[in-house]
Amino acid sequence: MQNITIAIDGFSSTGKSTLAKQIAKELGYVYVDTGAMYRAVTLYALQNNFINENSFKVNDFVLELDKINLSFKFNEALGFSEMYLNDVNVEKEIRTLEVSSYVSKVSAVPEVRYQLVKQQQKMGEGKGIVMDGRDIGTVVFPQAELKIFMTASPKIRAQRRYDELIKRGDKVNFDEVLQNVQERDYIDSHREDSPLIKAQDAIEIDNTNLTLEEQFESIMNLVRMTLENQE
Repeated sequence: MQNITIAIDGFSSTGKSTLAKQIAKELGYVYVDTGAMYRAVTLYALQNNFINENSFKVNDFVLELDKINLSFKFNEALGFSEMYLNDVNVEKEIRTLEVSSYVSKVSAVPEVRYQLVKQQQKMGEGKGIVMDGRDIGTVVFPQAELKIFMTASPKIRAQRRYDELIKRGDKVNFDEVLQNVQERDYIDSHREDSPLIKAQDAIEIDNTNLTLEEQFESIMNLVRMTLENQE
């Protein structure tokens, strides 16, 4: 059976990564979390004082991009690949609310997107890949055989994110998380370079009222139909 490229785009906290991991595992495909890549670059910017609540030294930061080495390493115990920044496992650090607060600003920088899109396209040269993000179906893999666009109400997404952070032990309040979700929606949708938009041939999935099982089965039906059409 011919391998395909599956592009999953959508708003933050719609469960794109969870879904993409499930699909990749079911199909035996490679999974790439592009959001983790942008989060890792954002973490680097924070660690090196290029960005804070008062300023963003964009030009200085761009000059440092060639010092950022990103890689995924499979963790057999967890069953998925973790994000490494300059050979350091940063999977936990990149999931904090602080990184979430700045990642949309960092990912809006054209030079950042250019560098990461090049890496992402190289990862998908052989197909048999599931990739999620904001511009996978529109910029990274516009010829992907299956494109999914995930959405859900802001409050539902904020509640999911809040529950996730609380479970991890982070001290956050719901209003703070909701504001972050809404701000990221606006920045992602209004940036000049590769804004978050639904590809014309993408299939929209609103999972506001779907269980994880319902969502997975719905997408897998689309995957099966796409694979059949490739034969």
